[in-house]
Amino acid sequence: MSAASAETEPAELTVVLVKAGKTKIRYPAALLADDGTRVTVRAPWASPRVRDFGFVRFEPGDVFTEHYWRDAWFAVKEVRGGAGELKGWYCDVTRPAVLRDGELVVEDLDLDLWVSADRSGVLRLDEDEFEESGLTGRDPAAARAAVAALDELEALARTPEGFTGLLS
Repeated sequence: MSAASAETEPAELTVVLVKAGKTKIRYPAALLADDGTRVTVRAPWASPRVRDFGFVRFEPGDVFTEHYWRDAWFAVKEVRGGAGELKGWYCDVTRPAVLRDGELVVEDLDLDLWVSADRSGVLRLDEDEFEESGLTGRDPAAARAAVAALDELEALARTPEGFTGLLS
């Protein structure tokens, strides 16, 4: 069941990204769909500044279509420039998402994956931050789930279909 139709404006909610028990960022997003398992939202780049990672630049005008799951340990964000060109996919390893009271709450577990638009570049990111976070010692089951999620995302990204099956 889609939360938005052609006749109505999409509902708005707030995405809340939590890291190490603290809110890292909150931003408004348009709720595009919620099928009970996956929640899809669209939001502009949430910072007034450019963030240059070296392999991609996120900048004002960029639009993120973000897919969150209530039963998976990751989120996949399709990133498009202001003119609509696909930049790629930024994937966060997270605990399963929780939607309540107009907020989509997601706990970031440090691991990330970047996939370029042409899918020639697949980069595992922040593995050092993950190790430094101490999650492996505090919550070994969550750490194993996080690493498995990153492995799953990378394996999908390297298939000919990429994320097509996951996001359709």
